[in-house]
Amino acid sequence: MADNDESVDIPQTPEEVPEEQLPYGPPTERDEPVILIADDDSELRTMLRAHFSKLDCVLLESVDGADTLEQIITHRPNLVILDVMMPELTGWEICKYVKQRDTYDSVGIVMLTGIGPTNNELTSPLFGADDYIDKPFEFDELEEKIDAVLAEKSAPPL
Repeated sequence: MADNDESVDIPQTPEEVPEEQLPYGPPTERDEPVILIADDDSELRTMLRAHFSKLDCVLLESVDGADTLEQIITHRPNLVILDVMMPELTGWEICKYVKQRDTYDSVGIVMLTGIGPTNNELTSPLFGADDYIDKPFEFDELEEKIDAVLAEKSAPPL
């Protein structure tokens, strides 16, 4: 992985999609937030999908870092719930890539990981995450963090 001061080298990144061509419309004009659940753990994705499907939001899912980056570029979600340890690209690489580009200023990132509270607390801000939560977690706490990040990004609330 690149040093903190260098750009992340993402191979074969698709071109950015213009806002007017985004499938869910421009992020600031949506009636409900688009949330991307990015985790290689299918059980966790199922649990998150079941919980968030009861709320007013559009849910997207990805299983690895390359698919996550492609969905961010293609859909420009309002929020990404991003696991750190994924195949292809790590959550840190994705977070750093997104936060280095003004095009993605409207994309909030909450790191969700089991690497341990100390590591998460130190590394998530370093790579530009808007917030983080450790596994295992309480849904109420995750929703509070998501609501705060959505409000900060001027996105519609859950």
